[in-house]
Amino acid sequence: MTIRLKILLLLGAILVTGKAFTQGNIEDLLYTEVDNLNPVYKPVVGFGVGAFNYLGDVRDPGLNILNGTLGYKVNVSTFVDNNHYIRSNFYFMYGALSGNERSYNNLMRNLNFRSEVLMFGVNLNYDFDNLYKKYNRVHPFISIGFEIITFDSKIDSLTTFEGVDIPYNYWDDGSIRNLPQTLTNIEDPRLATLQRDYDYETDLRSHDWGRGDYAQYAFAVPIDVGFDFWLSDRVLFSLGTSYHLTFSDDIDHVNPENENGYPKGNNRSDDFMYTYFSLHLDLFSSKKTLTMQRLFADVELDLTLIGDEDYDGYFDGWDQCPNTPFGVETDTTGCPLDDDFDGIPNYQDDEPYSRYGAYVDERGVEITEDELIAKLDNSLAVAREDVTLYLREPSSYTQYGSRQTYAEIPPKFESVDSDSDGYISFDEILDEIDKFFDFDSNLNSDEIHELNDFFFSQ
Repeated sequence: MTIRLKILLLLGAILVTGKAFTQGNIEDLLYTEVDNLNPVYKPVVGFGVGAFNYLGDVRDPGLNILNGTLGYKVNVSTFVDNNHYIRSNFYFMYGALSGNERSYNNLMRNLNFRSEVLMFGVNLNYDFDNLYKKYNRVHPFISIGFEIITFDSKIDSLTTFEGVDIPYNYWDDGSIRNLPQTLTNIEDPRLATLQRDYDYETDLRSHDWGRGDYAQYAFAVPIDVGFDFWLSDRVLFSLGTSYHLTFSDDIDHVNPENENGYPKGNNRSDDFMYTYFSLHLDLFSSKKTLTMQRLFADVELDLTLIGDEDYDGYFDGWDQCPNTPFGVETDTTGCPLDDDFDGIPNYQDDEPYSRYGAYVDERGVEITEDELIAKLDNSLAVAREDVTLYLREPSSYTQYGSRQTYAEIPPKFESVDSDSDGYISFDEILDEIDKFFDFDSNLNSDEIHELNDFFFSQ
């Protein structure tokens, strides 16, 4: 990498970083993000919606999650183990269970019901966190719990016909009539076809099938499976389904203990399923990452730019005379001083105050033009640099750059040339950049860039 390119990259980094600093971000270098090793976990609030599907004695035909009844769930969860693998959920659910059964062979099996249900429960949720990489966004989960259910089962048994409440009478041809199915009623002119209004108006327990006035609550064990999707550290989206194993066979009023020829059910309990999606918000827990303040900012430096091999106080990246002998005083370009501008540095000059423009020998001692011409005698070997010395203009540059002709400094940059030598050195540029970041410069950011370009055009 050339010296010019190194300096350009360094200046560009300084200017870009400085621009960020001027916008108020200087302290960003002093802060870093680290994992929170001991986060404090607070309760997480969740809200869900889904569909209930009843699995008891009275069922809808073609049962699936799309024709279930709407249900809602609110829950609060918190960790219960030190490793934070198991959550405890306290929840409330509200919705409805329903079933409709039609039969053309057994008219007693034309049954329907709808029951509003309230559930309060608690479960333990395990999401396999210990088997996944940290902060994995998708986790399967399972849970099991205990809940209490209250239900209020009703039946759609009446409809309004000609201003009168008429009970449904199911006929074996699949129709519903206003009169029972008998041979005489077939010819009765009052016979009419009815349509169900799905208005569940009658308490099921009023149809006394030998069960009496039983309690309308039950206990159940819910078993959940599904997936958690972490949208962020504080937002969790869940998709799952739960099977509720109840300890009751009274929700649909069909029970194996029914008497007097009324419909009897099987020996299984009135279970149901709930398929749902829910959103969980962790509003109060500690952050998973913390912002820590450093004592010093970590800054990566290119040591090839800041080395000083000849110990003259000028970095190798921009030292124009990188092999200056130790202890020799140098100018702003890192080259030895030449006070009389004769091309011979002071430490090698036997005549340190030669007349300006005079011809000098290799020791800096003034010689006449004839002596110089004599050095050009073909019989004598003359170094190439001596020929150049003779042919040069008085104002031209020496090998050390002490009298080189530089581009004229624009007026707006004249203040940067602090030593008034007609040349803007790298140190002088750095001083001006320091002033710029200290808001003590007359130049704006665009002019600083122009100053950088002018430095390389000299």
